[in-house]
Amino acid sequence: MSIFTQTNDGFLGDVMPYYWDGKYHAFYIKAALHAKRQISVLPPGSPYKGDQFWLEFFRAGREAVSSPVAHLVSSDLVHWEEWPLVIQPSGVEGDPDPIGCWTGSFIERNGVFHLFYTGFAGDDKPQTTCHATSTDLREWKKDPKNPIMKADPRWYAPMDWRDPIVFWNEEEGLYWMVFCARIKEGPANRRGCLGLATSPDLEQWEIRPPIWVPHLHYAHECPDIFRLGDRWVLLYSDFSDRWSTHYRVSDSLYGPWQAFTEDTLDSPHFYAAKTTTDGKRRFLFGWSPTSHGNVDKGLWEFGGCMVIHELSILPDGRLVTQPVPEIEQQFSQEIPIALHPYYGEWKQEKDAIMVPNINGSAACTIAELSECCRVTARISCSEATQSCGLLIYADATLDSGYQIRWEPGKNRVVFDRWPRPGNEPFMVDRWLPPVNNGTTLDINIHIDGTELVAYLNNTVALTHRIYDHRVGKLGLFVTDGEAAFTNVRCFC
Repeated sequence: MSIFTQTNDGFLGDVMPYYWDGKYHAFYIKAALHAKRQISVLPPGSPYKGDQFWLEFFRAGREAVSSPVAHLVSSDLVHWEEWPLVIQPSGVEGDPDPIGCWTGSFIERNGVFHLFYTGFAGDDKPQTTCHATSTDLREWKKDPKNPIMKADPRWYAPMDWRDPIVFWNEEEGLYWMVFCARIKEGPANRRGCLGLATSPDLEQWEIRPPIWVPHLHYAHECPDIFRLGDRWVLLYSDFSDRWSTHYRVSDSLYGPWQAFTEDTLDSPHFYAAKTTTDGKRRFLFGWSPTSHGNVDKGLWEFGGCMVIHELSILPDGRLVTQPVPEIEQQFSQEIPIALHPYYGEWKQEKDAIMVPNINGSAACTIAELSECCRVTARISCSEATQSCGLLIYADATLDSGYQIRWEPGKNRVVFDRWPRPGNEPFMVDRWLPPVNNGTTLDINIHIDGTELVAYLNNTVALTHRIYDHRVGKLGLFVTDGEAAFTNVRCFC
């Protein structure tokens, strides 16, 4: 069983989900398994360190072919069939897309499907907007007029013109195309904006001034705009040191766009998230990067596996990320639970495993974890408890493994590992999800090979890679305080 999809001959990046006629289509940017060549993809002038962000290309040299748009199809969000590649870079110098066919979006009009995507010709050449069409979502033809659009120098810098999202704006009676773009002036790391073009028919386009210039990031990658309930929602991923997907909500496409104290969707290990709807539910598709060398300390690479959440909105406008029920139903066999204390006073009463108030630490193990499994638990503790949580793939002596650690006084959940050297990049994700201030936390963990997703209070998600420890036990721990663990169950 595999719940985090990755194709056999490559890695997924920048998923462009689309729903049509009962099928979920996951179009994505593909990175190959063979002939790895890592290069920095940060453009000139970026304030961030190029040695921390990397891209995989198919081949090296002038005839390189990289970053095609690939295609997966599913009827249940679990079992995916690989369809033929949608489009590939031309490999011809002078074309708008000789090296990369990068992120875009899909829309249907009058029986024709349109793909608007980013043409990439090299780090020193401006990105452009390109177009392809299909009548069956299988066979695609590039528009001979490509590129159909370039950044308008009246408002936009020539570089970083990419990731178009196209949708119908009923209020204006026009199609809108929103871009990741940059204004021409200002601090280099805060010129990111959302550009706009409009069209009556998806053929003739008029470029307009930016619709959003927040002076927040270098660039706002992979934007998505859609209605959820009675609100407009804007998603984007920040091309910066945070490397996360953010959201804003508004009553109008013209703003203002409301921000929240915690405005990220998942951790930095879930990037470039975009959505689709089947008319009843909305789903959030992102990708989780592999780490170079398949070790926890490895630098992140472009592409990995696909992670899907279900997305909804609360009355106050906050977005909620939850597990997809169809995926959870794949875990059907329950693993027995048995308490094995290591240190501290552990008690078991009916369905509760607990530690009374302790000065120091207590730990136990309760089950042997499989490679693909689901773990649920409800943790109750006093507000004074320093921390408590779950041990994942702990070894026989509890000297190594992973932690999902709740720190109630700080209202945060931390993914950590042990042992943890202090000088490794991306060694720990410390994320502040908007879990309720209080004394109860529900944790729902999905593990598939090297991928782990923890859903917290059924409202937020925390995704992370796990490489170094793949065999071991499920454990519980408490530090300086008291806690009770109920509904502790493990499935494979």
